[in-house]
Amino acid sequence: MAEEFAIRKEIALSATPEEVWEAIATEPGLAAWFMPFPIDPSSDLVTAWEPAQALATRTPPGPDGSTQAFEYLIVAKDGGSTVLRFVHRGFRDDDWSDEFEPMTGAGWDMYLYTLSQYLTHFAGRPATYVEAEGPASSAQPGCWSRLLGRLDPSGSIAEGSEVQVALPGLAPITGMVDYLTPHFVGLRTPDALIRFHGRWPIGMTVAVSHHAYAEGTDVAATSAAWSTWLAQTLA
Repeated sequence: MAEEFAIRKEIALSATPEEVWEAIATEPGLAAWFMPFPIDPSSDLVTAWEPAQALATRTPPGPDGSTQAFEYLIVAKDGGSTVLRFVHRGFRDDDWSDEFEPMTGAGWDMYLYTLSQYLTHFAGRPATYVEAEGPASSAQPGCWSRLLGRLDPSGSIAEGSEVQVALPGLAPITGMVDYLTPHFVGLRTPDALIRFHGRWPIGMTVAVSHHAYAEGTDVAATSAAWSTWLAQTLA
């Protein structure tokens, strides 16, 4: 029997309601911290559309008719700041892993933190979104420690650490660790936010998402370079 779930999050943002709306309700804005996809306010999948105030969307119905819903409430605060309240609702099937809710909740923590970093350090800058996945073997838990060791060979990776990533065929990336949890590592560089996703608890491979704010980013070349780096690190 399907079981209902609701994941609730709240985050304070140093941005105006209009800036937050641009980031959550437009395809270019979503590319800057999540992943790009269009939002059509006339679509049946958009159930609330109140610019700078509230947005609600849902997924298309699955084979069993169930959907998942996503609600954003923007609350204006003094000094041009906001609080964003977020809810992800849906139904969890019996065959879904018990790790689904905690991993999904942790994922939203990471994405919302990335939103805050974008609005703080890169607000208004257009983004190019790049992603890549590690080899099949990276779905094993032991691979995550190898990734951490590649990022910081000293074995003392921590928030605030400076790391360098030598991507094959591209200029080295130097950044600061701005996010670190048991399943995510985030890097902030002068022109990018990069996130590594450790997804072994739900049987998925390691992945990287790269939000590039520099002009001229070659998506295919950057994705291929990350795929090679992940394969060399995690195979």
